[in-house]
Amino acid sequence: MTITKTMENNKAILSVEGWLDTNSAPELGREIEALSDIESLILDFDKLEYIASAGLRIVLLAYKKLKSINGTFSVIHVSSEVMDVFKLTGFDQNFDIQTK
Repeated sequence: MTITKTMENNKAILSVEGWLDTNSAPELGREIEALSDIESLILDFDKLEYIASAGLRIVLLAYKKLKSINGTFSVIHVSSEVMDVFKLTGFDQNFDIQTK
């Protein structure tokens, strides 16, 4: 998995490429925890091929982090395969998810 971070004022965009699974999820978790003084977080999943339950857990933790500071959180450029996982778990009901 590869993570590319872009900062724009108080907004962070993390572009994730590859697989977000048990092995790679902690890396994304560390990137999110390291973010400070942000009001908005966007996870760009344009090049994400697969998400496992460990990845879903990190996405949920990111959402809760932003919600606790009244920030905005969204996931963008989600493939139909990854969106199926979000729908099966009900994540699509909790926060903004935009498909490709």
